[in-house]
Amino acid sequence: MSQTAYYIGVDIGTGSVRAGLVKPDGTIAASFTEETITWRDEEDHRIFEQSTNNIWAGMCTAIKACLKEANVQPSEVKGIGFDATCSLAVADQNGEPVVVTKGGQLGRNGDRNIILWADHRAEKEAELINSTGSVVLDYVGGTMSLEMEIPKTLWLKRNMDPELFKRCQFFDLPDFLTYRATGYDRRSCCSVACKCSFVPIKGGWQPEFFKKIGLEQFVENEFSQLGKEEVLTAGMPVGNGLSKKAAEETGLLEGTPVGSGVIDAYAGWLGTVAARYKAQGKLSGDIPSPDESRHRLAAVAGTSTCHIVQSPEGVFVNGVWGPYKDVVFPGWWMNEGGQSSTGQLIDFMITTHPAYPKLKELAQQRNTNIHDVLHDELERLREEKNAENLTELTKDLHFYPDLHGNRSPLADPRMTGSIVGLQLNSGLTDLARKFNVTLEAIALQTRHIVDQMNAKGHAIRSIYMSGGQAKNAMLMQLFANTCGMPVVLPESSGAAVVLGAAMLGRFAAEAQVRKDKLVRELRGQALWEIMVEMTPAGTMVEPAASPKEKKLLEAKYKIFLEAIDIQRRWRKEMEEASQ
Repeated sequence: MSQTAYYIGVDIGTGSVRAGLVKPDGTIAASFTEETITWRDEEDHRIFEQSTNNIWAGMCTAIKACLKEANVQPSEVKGIGFDATCSLAVADQNGEPVVVTKGGQLGRNGDRNIILWADHRAEKEAELINSTGSVVLDYVGGTMSLEMEIPKTLWLKRNMDPELFKRCQFFDLPDFLTYRATGYDRRSCCSVACKCSFVPIKGGWQPEFFKKIGLEQFVENEFSQLGKEEVLTAGMPVGNGLSKKAAEETGLLEGTPVGSGVIDAYAGWLGTVAARYKAQGKLSGDIPSPDESRHRLAAVAGTSTCHIVQSPEGVFVNGVWGPYKDVVFPGWWMNEGGQSSTGQLIDFMITTHPAYPKLKELAQQRNTNIHDVLHDELERLREEKNAENLTELTKDLHFYPDLHGNRSPLADPRMTGSIVGLQLNSGLTDLARKFNVTLEAIALQTRHIVDQMNAKGHAIRSIYMSGGQAKNAMLMQLFANTCGMPVVLPESSGAAVVLGAAMLGRFAAEAQVRKDKLVRELRGQALWEIMVEMTPAGTMVEPAASPKEKKLLEAKYKIFLEAIDIQRRWRKEMEEASQ
């Protein structure tokens, strides 16, 4: 490619759109973020909805802003890739958005056409699906989450006028974006296998499953509403590139190659796991091979956290999604664990505390952020109590963190949060202590997921972080100490996902030029080489717990696991008492 080649990566997060203009060496020449709208229902906390029109408009604004900031011509952009949250986008046969909001407008054309990943309206539909015993359940950890697309689609079928439902197309959001960009309805293996009950190892769509749950019309119409064409692995070119309309809207050239998209967490995997790392100021000498990826867990941490690891063979882990075949590299498998609420949980625990106004006031006075104020308060308390470490400081406070249900490894949306060790204290000291145990709980749950993955056959030896939480040094050290393995931080915590999307654009551009083995046989190796070239070196955080802190963390982990058993036992006892 020419020296003036650039690639655009577009990341659709939960609350914003970010575009990055990336050079072949992974340098981000420009980036721009535009906020997006999420609608909630005041009477139903389960509802989260968005709009593809709003997201597309924000994306176009962001791309144009990047070109302007870097003074780059459209002809210099050689490829574009997309990632997005695993949310259900609904459109009619012309690609126009279809309303997913309950009520009189459901199924008619209108803006609110995305059921966001966090939406939990489809609990009953997920229960029905999980009662079928279908083979598709074997490839989602044994239990299908209500956050996936088929429970949500079934909810729409049950609540929408049948004639309106017939005219709908259903997309995982990354696939809608490539469809909107190119006019070609070509689904990605990442989206359909991970979120839509497509099982590559069993031939794809499973007719008996869809008949069993009441979506027999998908079978009758040969799955045209879900995508009947051959699915594409990550980065493969979609159609003929950008359509004329999309080119005009984005400010790019018609025909610019578009790579088959991935779910945002998988873009985080792409943008981190091929990194070399710096330890004690020195760069590791070895260039990682694809085989090394099976020892590296990508933790993509924002509102929620996803935990992704690749393996040469399928590994079945109860409560962990997958194993998914071909979703990034042909012939390789992926497992995906997750926590439904992490960054969101930290914010909730801080902002709902009575001392939050005082915390904000202190941050303003000190010209710093609220997390730094809380860390300083914890250090002051640690010294005051003569505690060796922060775990000792909060050894009698225990927090179980599933305020929005458990995604992994329990796969139980009915799990809730609990806290033991409360005192009559509503001041800043109490907020600081609860902040610390919230971080502890997130780290303990990460260990729970890693332990379950390794117990079933994975060989995870390190955690590669991306997302906003990677900036939280206190949390990253807790991860290393709690999981007993190094944590590698990206050069830029927010750039990894955009970088991963840009890699898809570059792969599409090179595959468009080369019609040989790159496309047919060496897709995984070729994509890995792009990842190695474009991923900046990370910084390694080694485990550093003292013997005393190790003992405390082990005791905390034992109590964490007991909290799960207690909650389930109490739930059962109350259900029996209610009969």
